[in-house]
Amino acid sequence: MSAPPRAPGGLYAGVRALARFWVWFFFKAVDVRHPERIPAEGPALLCINHPNNLIDSLLVGAVVSRRVHFLATAALFRNALVRRFLLACGAIPVYRKQDDPDKMDRNVDAFAACYGALERGGLVAIYPEGTTHAEPRVQRIKTGAARIALEYEARRAGPAGGAPPLQVLPVGLTFEARKSFRARVLVSFGEPLAVAPYARQYAEDPVKAVDALTTAVQYAMEAEVVSVKRMDSAAFVRAVQDLYRSELVRELEEERGLSPRQIDQFRLSRAIADATAHFEERDPERVERIWQHILSYRALLADYRVRDEAVRARLRPLGALQRVRLGRDAALGFPVFAYGVLVNGLAYYPPRWLAHRMSRKETDYATTRFLLSIVALPIVWAVETWLVARVAGVAWALPFLVSLPLSGLVAYRYLGGAGLLGAHLRLGALSLTRHQVASRLLAERQAIMAELDRARNDYLASRGGTF
Repeated sequence: MSAPPRAPGGLYAGVRALARFWVWFFFKAVDVRHPERIPAEGPALLCINHPNNLIDSLLVGAVVSRRVHFLATAALFRNALVRRFLLACGAIPVYRKQDDPDKMDRNVDAFAACYGALERGGLVAIYPEGTTHAEPRVQRIKTGAARIALEYEARRAGPAGGAPPLQVLPVGLTFEARKSFRARVLVSFGEPLAVAPYARQYAEDPVKAVDALTTAVQYAMEAEVVSVKRMDSAAFVRAVQDLYRSELVRELEEERGLSPRQIDQFRLSRAIADATAHFEERDPERVERIWQHILSYRALLADYRVRDEAVRARLRPLGALQRVRLGRDAALGFPVFAYGVLVNGLAYYPPRWLAHRMSRKETDYATTRFLLSIVALPIVWAVETWLVARVAGVAWALPFLVSLPLSGLVAYRYLGGAGLLGAHLRLGALSLTRHQVASRLLAERQAIMAELDRARNDYLASRGGTF
């Protein structure tokens, strides 16, 4: 197999349109940074981190306007029907030692397919880490991306050359919560890497050139991802983000007059991760002290089944007008919530339940649930629309069909608000029955916020900047 077959434009466009719909439906927001860095034409190699299995490819394919040839594990191609579909979409099978140790020689065909796609001016996407993973950082990448780039440049410079130069772009995917429905995700495209210096070295010492370019790609990918350097820091960073990022957002809204849409939440997350790394190096005792304080506060929340959002809201009570508006929205929204749960419940809860039981790895859960939902939602919606058409006629069935995804999103948002309301009620009851415990919760959170404020001010003073 020398090159991936050309997919009919309609097939790839149709798959991408479906991917865009499901991405819109499943994610609260997809923040795309610097999409203009993707060349409008000509060969390019996208080097992407791999935190969320198949969803990573759906995301990149949805936000990139050009057709993308994804390198995918050959294990996905074992089913004949799936294989035909993936090849028709331009995917390129890659054999991994952990999956097919006796078929590694077939990767010669995979590399040839990449060169063929690039020589035709195509866009090839590779996951240099080699496998999907749950770590909040870029793992040590393999040499495949560098080998493809340098061999392509060597062929282009040879007697049979003439192909346009290759652009190598690092791509970072950062999920706010990989397992959660309606979470945020960041897709960040980095500046193209200069391949020419490594290509000259490749002619003299291929091994050294491949290693050098691989290291450059590693650093470039890390720069596009909101990450932490060590796994034992990840839980601390997530905990600080959960507690403190909303405070930073509130300050930006009140002090600078910014709207929520103008605030870059991923930039705040990166700043928290950078500050953590700063103090781990210079004042690790401080990090440990804050971490133990957070763990103590979390244990107290769990003991009394209270959510941090309720404690935070109690410290910043709403005004009378805001309470009236919330009450009005809750009352008016309840019928839509009930309708949304009624017509979407069968499509939402069974995939969630099955995904928990079918997923063998943590990184499988989101993809399994996503795929099950893609199957369940159209089936449930089609059956329900057919029933409405039979009972009330086509004139009612069409608006009913349109209402299904919209009411589902409204119901999910309302459910989150209802959960927060329950936490408020539990905290209110706790204040009446065990006033000292409720007061301790408020005091603990205030103390943690004061510690984090001091740490932020010290970090900014050392850097001479702002969050």
